Amino acid sequence: MLNEQGEILYIGKAKNLKNRVSSYFNKQTASPKQQTMVAKIAGIEVTVTHTEGEALLLECQLIKRHKPRYNICLRDDKSFPYIYLSSNQDFPQITFHRGAKNKRGQYFGPYPSAGAVKESLKLLQKIFPVRQCDDTVYNNRTRPCLQYQIERCTAPCVGFIDKLDYAQDVASTVMFLEGKGSLLIEELIAKMEQAAAILNYEQAAGYRDQIGKLRSVLEKNFVHGERGDVDIIACVTKANVACIQVFFIRNGQHLGNKVFFPKMTEENEPSAVIQAFIPQYYLDKPVPHELIVSHELEETALLADVLANLAKHSVAISCNVRSERSKWLQMALTNAENSLLSKLADKQGLYGRFLSLQEELGCKETPKRLECFDISHTQGNQTVASCVVFDREGPVKSAYRRFNIEGITGGDDYAAIYQAVSRRYKRLKQGEHDAPDILFIDGGKGQVREAQKALAELAINDVMIVGVSKGPDRKPGMEKLILVEQEQPVDVTPGASGLLLIQHIRDEAHRFAITGHRQRRGKVAKQSVLEGISGLGAKRRQLLLKQFGGLQGIEQAGVDALCSVDGISKQLAQRIYDNFHHHDDH
Repeated sequence: MLNEQGEILYIGKAKNLKNRVSSYFNKQTASPKQQTMVAKIAGIEVTVTHTEGEALLLECQLIKRHKPRYNICLRDDKSFPYIYLSSNQDFPQITFHRGAKNKRGQYFGPYPSAGAVKESLKLLQKIFPVRQCDDTVYNNRTRPCLQYQIERCTAPCVGFIDKLDYAQDVASTVMFLEGKGSLLIEELIAKMEQAAAILNYEQAAGYRDQIGKLRSVLEKNFVHGERGDVDIIACVTKANVACIQVFFIRNGQHLGNKVFFPKMTEENEPSAVIQAFIPQYYLDKPVPHELIVSHELEETALLADVLANLAKHSVAISCNVRSERSKWLQMALTNAENSLLSKLADKQGLYGRFLSLQEELGCKETPKRLECFDISHTQGNQTVASCVVFDREGPVKSAYRRFNIEGITGGDDYAAIYQAVSRRYKRLKQGEHDAPDILFIDGGKGQVREAQKALAELAINDVMIVGVSKGPDRKPGMEKLILVEQEQPVDVTPGASGLLLIQHIRDEAHRFAITGHRQRRGKVAKQSVLEGISGLGAKRRQLLLKQFGGLQGIEQAGVDALCSVDGISKQLAQRIYDNFHHHDDH
């Protein structure tokens, strides 16, 4: 369903199109939000699929891509993190991994968050000290690092452990990660008894400590009665907000949980939220063999069928569970309730800050959307302007933008503000984004005047401009607020909660500008090393960077390796090599 501008308002699927569509236009059955949506509909597009499963998949893909206003949309969509164990080395490394699985080795997970992976790696290091250092660090060590001294690594980098003993630690790590903890304990007990029998008490004590640590970890993470991979999904809704809690169980171990707040415009039943959440969530992720859900779903069989096709294995979706499983489900529900309550309290707190801001700045209406600009540069080079956006939910990261400022005198913040504001709001004129109610500029009168000039030229006159200049000693809470038409800074009520909102948006703009600036500076620094080499054009530079996986790889490569790249002669390879190693001469 589309509005006059051709924007998608809603995406849905139906077995019976006539019944489904007419239900929206029927005043008796349509909700107030649906009636509001219907008033905006200017056109309806229909796609026919072969099967209902295909319709569900297409609906889900389109919702994820377009995020229509009237659909229940999942926001967080990062790929899952894993634990990765390399397999092509004498002394394999175990590490955090996110992204494509294109390295040789084993991947364990998925884990719900980076924190859960790091926690597991920390535990593993205490029990089986397999190295977690980067290969470049590992290959260049001449003496053991701190990890060895605190007994978190056996220092294979300097030959303090032989291949066989190290391989045993690796095998134990794999058993632990595959959920074979009890079998592993039995093996360690046998080794302990063996060591004690030949009077090697020190080694026996080492095994005893490992068993103790392993037991305590397993007790904490072990899920009784579970052997396989299960996700537990619980949903709670209140005051137009939904919270979903997912518990991850892999190989009978609880790996942690993750919380989601899907975006929705009207009050939905928890079952409808889970129904929308499941396909969007698992569309590009590994699906476990079973999902346990807190509410009966309308299309359980269809969902299970679509997920099974995606996963290439059977998938069960259960709702009525007993004994241990019902305890887990109850725990997930309680977690979801708590997360929802704190989110609602937070929302009310945030709304209060918007009201306070209205009062302090004397706006006619409560502001809905705020934007803030910040400028960042090193001694006037590589100037980057950043724009961050807040609405009444908090930061709207998808609307953040960065602008590389070109063609101005280095260090001229006024010209930078003028250029950034002009470029940002030209796009507003083209209908690319909504107008803010208040535009904050990090700076004083001069910066505010430049922003005002840029907006006046674009004939945008309904945006309030506020300069935020740092107070004495740059202390938070001591900022001065400067308005266009006022000679003196605004007299702010000390401790007003609206000030916290201003500090938050300004700090966020600053953080975003600095990271953008670092990225830009890094790119320039990297390019310049290669750009100085005669005979090495842009295409070959790109080729080198790709072949060696970045500048570091090129730096470590020998002349012969550089020659192996298409179009690089022996002489050019020598020049590249010398460029990196000219300072290494005796």
